[in-house]
Amino acid sequence: MSEPMLIQILTLFPEMFEGPFNHSILKRAQEQQLIEFRFVNYRDFTYDKHRMVDDTPYGGGSGMVLKPEPIYRALQAAKAVKPDATVILLTPQGEVFKQERARQLATRRHLILICGHYEGFDERIRAWVDLELSIGDYVLTGGELAAMVVSDAVARLVPGVLGSENSAVHDSFTEDLLDYPQYTRPFEFNGMKVPEVLLSGHHAQIEAWRRKQALKRTAERRPDLFQKLVLTKEDQRLLEEE
Repeated sequence: MSEPMLIQILTLFPEMFEGPFNHSILKRAQEQQLIEFRFVNYRDFTYDKHRMVDDTPYGGGSGMVLKPEPIYRALQAAKAVKPDATVILLTPQGEVFKQERARQLATRRHLILICGHYEGFDERIRAWVDLELSIGDYVLTGGELAAMVVSDAVARLVPGVLGSENSAVHDSFTEDLLDYPQYTRPFEFNGMKVPEVLLSGHHAQIEAWRRKQALKRTAERRPDLFQKLVLTKEDQRLLEEE
């Protein structure tokens, strides 16, 4: 068996990850030794009796700022495991995290995610990272939730994690396209019926219907994504159909 993908998360609150990482797909991925998570607590790398990881900002201002020394030492300890790790800082100032970046990161064997907290972190921390990521244009209390999002999105793209290699192929955003509508039993509920084509058993017609619905849904809900699509002649024909 090949070595599992290792994701190390540097954080003040490792206990926050116990629930999300011990259920469903992420739990199975760890049990199957496809992915390993390790948590590094900044406080374990402080040398004062109060285990201080933050301090007031130079120049004044509200809040507290994460100090560089504990994060540097924690990072060095994490990198000692695998020096070629990709180091990622979770920050609202970073590149907006998208599916294409998740696919790229899923090809790496070792990721280190740095979670900020409080009012922010000392600017010098940026010198030690390879990539800065944001999960959206809003501010969270800390980077832990962002680290969970990135970990989940990347983990499900690691071969074997979803069981079927095709499971991730039809996900939303796989090709800047939203997913098509899905249905299951019962056939009719509250007067709403499953589209007849899905019961036809005609695989080519089903695939065409799904493609058309995905294109229409993307055009209606995410025109910004739709504009980036390179439509085939068949795509254009499907969209022109009534």
